[in-house]
Amino acid sequence: MLSAYPELVAFLPCRSPDAWVNWALENQSLLLNDHAHCEKKAASTAMSLMYRYVDRDNLLHKMSRLAREELLHFEQVHKLMRKRDVAYEHLTASRYADGLRKHIRTHEPARLVDTLIIGAFVEARSCERFAVLAPHLDAELSKFYQSLLKSEARHFEDYLALAEEYAGEPITERVEFFRKLEHALIIEPDEEFRVHSGPPMVAAA
Repeated sequence: MLSAYPELVAFLPCRSPDAWVNWALENQSLLLNDHAHCEKKAASTAMSLMYRYVDRDNLLHKMSRLAREELLHFEQVHKLMRKRDVAYEHLTASRYADGLRKHIRTHEPARLVDTLIIGAFVEARSCERFAVLAPHLDAELSKFYQSLLKSEARHFEDYLALAEEYAGEPITERVEFFRKLEHALIIEPDEEFRVHSGPPMVAAA
């Protein structure tokens, strides 16, 4: 499935660990719950950018569309959760987003560019994870996750294109900086499963 998105695959530093895939399959209720939270946060991020950068016309256009799509995805996940009697509950955030965002520069336009690059990584990783999970899920969930791939890939492209547009200079080095951080966050173990967590931490014998 990811073969249809070669630029996205090349952008990410690594594939999701098999241990994470197995962990997800063992925690499908938690997967849906955190997925719903991720969609809501993604819509909120897009709206926050619209409020902060009111003079960026192309950003306003793309983030408005993105926010609507993320809220639709939230509704779709929530509908599946209700159908499967999965409660929508508060969850602690994974270290993934904070692990990237704590490195955002504070001056403009660097702050905007870093935020957009991180958005590209979040969307690309989400797309990759939905793709690797889909073949292992039941027919309904598999179809749902496959249906998200096209929009998640487009969100990645939009974030990256906006970062390039507003940087005023090449962003290759900054992308590589966040790629290394993202790689560590994806391969290092986590205590709690999340959509963007690393593989499970193995208890000491």
